[in-house]
Amino acid sequence: MSKRTKILIFVLVLVCMVLIVCYLCRGSWTVKGSSKPVTRRPGEATAVDTSKVAKEEEEQVAWMELPASSSTGDDRCVITHTAQMEGRSQRNYTILYDDDLYAALWVAYPLCASHTSSGREETWGYDPKLSKSAQTSVKKGYGASEPTVNYPKNFYARGHQIPNADRSAVPEMQAQTYYSTNMTPQLQNGFNGNIWAKLEEAVRMEIPEGDTLYVVTGAVFEKYGADEDVKTILNKNDSKTLPVPNYYWKALLKVQRSGGDITGASTIGFWLPHADLKGHSYADYAVSVDQIEELTGFDLFPSLPDTVEEASESAASWSSFRMFMK
Repeated sequence: MSKRTKILIFVLVLVCMVLIVCYLCRGSWTVKGSSKPVTRRPGEATAVDTSKVAKEEEEQVAWMELPASSSTGDDRCVITHTAQMEGRSQRNYTILYDDDLYAALWVAYPLCASHTSSGREETWGYDPKLSKSAQTSVKKGYGASEPTVNYPKNFYARGHQIPNADRSAVPEMQAQTYYSTNMTPQLQNGFNGNIWAKLEEAVRMEIPEGDTLYVVTGAVFEKYGADEDVKTILNKNDSKTLPVPNYYWKALLKVQRSGGDITGASTIGFWLPHADLKGHSYADYAVSVDQIEELTGFDLFPSLPDTVEEASESAASWSSFRMFMK
């Protein structure tokens, strides 16, 4: 073998080694809604796009509740849970999960009268669609206290994003709402058991008769493009450090159809600081869906026709939303 050939082989091997190292050490990326880089932990949740989920879920791209396909990286994945309802498999809810934050950035689902009743099926466990290492244990409470202005002995509860009561008529669906991926640390007094619970109840009251209410709920650690301090707690179940959301939001959609075509729609959003809000009304935190999009960086209800979307998503009147389709 000539000296020149040996040099060429050496150079090719060196280039291959550099490419492999670059692949293994590819950089961190910025979470939508956060200006801080989030670093991947190898071997944990695999990120997928909403158009590339399991074959049986291919039609989900047309589901009215889904935000636009979000940027995914090695920390994020989109997961849809289904369950048996009325004799067939139906979608329960879809999440955009960030395994670095141990939290879903949004949870989207349809809500009908047939979903709700008075049952309660608690499971408090891991999401079977993710490795346990990508989640935190919610088998028991976090064991973290947080004194607040109205409650000196306040603490963090395991707060649902899709409420268990929104699936109280379907035991299998309700059990799925107790997965770790649907939970975030929420102040119990003054928030989870107060203003947030009242907002959840008000949402159920807005289910159109014989029709569907489309809901997206989210947890925000930092506003989109902002740099904010994020508090953390230690989960005593597994000694994992959990970031605590600074804000929570909801976006609601009602759709009017004629002959299969969407002829009208009404939307409303709610943006709440995660704090002891005893004495506050959720109605005071009503905002437009456009505002939610600006604060989170997500594109909500993209399946609406453009003209309908533009007209409906700028509205911020809770009373007008309530009157729509009544």
